[in-house]
Amino acid sequence: MRLHELRSPKGATRERIRIGRGHGSGKVKTGGKGTKGQNARAGGGVPPYFEGGQLPLIRKLPYRRGFRNPFRVEFREVNVKDLADFPVGSTVGPEEFEIAGVLRGKKGPVKVLGQGELTIELTVRAHKVSAGARSKIEAAGGTIELIEPEPTPETAEPTPETA
Repeated sequence: MRLHELRSPKGATRERIRIGRGHGSGKVKTGGKGTKGQNARAGGGVPPYFEGGQLPLIRKLPYRRGFRNPFRVEFREVNVKDLADFPVGSTVGPEEFEIAGVLRGKKGPVKVLGQGELTIELTVRAHKVSAGARSKIEAAGGTIELIEPEPTPETAEPTPETA
């Protein structure tokens, strides 16, 4: 069977009824719309959500206020006090935070926040670091490596093939 040989099965489609086309059509006078009323008029009818004058459901529900930014980036947070449990001189990043169970949030890039104190020297890998956390980690003799986020399709540089 080829694409041009496809057909609907017999009886699956029927011709539309042409109302108001004379006596021979069998649909004269009111044209299958009944007698009078809103739905019998040209352009008549009500929208699907209309409930006959009753207070519509959409008006019974509470009004949704505010604005939700679709471009907001939700960070998973880890505090400086949570870094104290790692071995001295180790390199810690999102994978190690996940294993230790110190990350708050389910998915997204990682941000280190400055709550608590740090006395050990660590190399911290994260997508973002707050100013307070940066000063505490560096004061303890540690270093910070920023992880570059993966480029999204909108922000990715055009390649020579696509440009």
